[in-house]
Amino acid sequence: MLGGSSARTLGLTLALVSAIAFGGSGTAAKPLIAAGLSPLHVVWLRVTGAAVVLLPLAYRHRAAVLRRPGLLIGFGLLAVAGVQACYFAAISRIPVGVALLIEYLGPPLLIGYVRFVQRRPISRGAAVGAGVAVAGLACVVEIWNGLSFDALGVLFALGAACCQVGYFVLADAGSRGDRPVDPIAVSAYGLLIGAIVLTALTRPWEADWSLLGGDVVMNGRTVPALLPAAWMVLIATVLAYLTGVIAVRHLSPPIAGVVANLEAVVATVLAWVLLGEHLGLPQVTGGLLVLAGAFAAQASKPGTAPETATTAARAGTAAGAAASVGRENAPPGTDRVTRGPDAVPAGATALGERPAGAVAEADATADRAGISDRPSRTSRGD
Repeated sequence: MLGGSSARTLGLTLALVSAIAFGGSGTAAKPLIAAGLSPLHVVWLRVTGAAVVLLPLAYRHRAAVLRRPGLLIGFGLLAVAGVQACYFAAISRIPVGVALLIEYLGPPLLIGYVRFVQRRPISRGAAVGAGVAVAGLACVVEIWNGLSFDALGVLFALGAACCQVGYFVLADAGSRGDRPVDPIAVSAYGLLIGAIVLTALTRPWEADWSLLGGDVVMNGRTVPALLPAAWMVLIATVLAYLTGVIAVRHLSPPIAGVVANLEAVVATVLAWVLLGEHLGLPQVTGGLLVLAGAFAAQASKPGTAPETATTAARAGTAAGAAASVGRENAPPGTDRVTRGPDAVPAGATALGERPAGAVAEADATADRAGISDRPSRTSRGD
């Protein structure tokens, strides 16, 4: 168990690792697609290969199937199969840049979900950071260079954005309630369920898998096809999902979602270095905006609901008055505060409130999220 500051640092580090790992998926997949595999078959290879790698971990955490079956099925359908299938359906109808921008509306949608559905306060920094990051993504993908919208294509891209919200919400939900699920189990079973669903959608038996035994071209260099395939499975999927789910547990869905926007920047840089796709001024400018937005979100302080602060202030005033009366009426030499039949040791806070150390620990835990969900303190304790 980590303190608030340590947990936040670990969560941010894992979120960055996840974004970098996810960002390499397109660079690894493009040579395979150019060699003759369809995009959907490449997606199937990615998800199924990762599911096979994580099978031992899935067996080790098999108790999770009975503990939270709905969570695992939802993660597999939304966070794995839904995101991939909707995105590739979208790019078959609208420009890739437009589809990517719409998909990465997920973080602002996530902030709206937390604020208006869960009714939890959102820090101003998280909201501003999400807006700045999306503006940066518009520059990265150069949205102004192709706006041939197809209604169904836009609908698929919005579906991918909603599924991305499901990724962060379900990853966070796994740690809540009286039956928490290990993030490794969430990733392993999510990928397994996603692989089953994608198998039915993509019909992988129709693909020419002998291409994996040959070579592919990356930026003029010939490399074995298995090399980008292995990178896509092990790094861009296994590592990306494991670190991403764990990061959400230590941060919060909104902040982890904004940091995940760095995936687009990483994908652009890797395409420049490994595929020879050079960066222009819009990409550089957009990348800086995405970085600024992610930093603003993760460095923000949690918001506090006005009614919570007011209630806490009233409780603190009442506690101080009761403690003062107790001290005046206490016998000399005693170190206790008397309230009728009840007695509270000195050092405990009056009226049943938690000791200061417990409050500080709870506050530190809330600080890591950028969201304040601490319950209000009343005159009879927390």
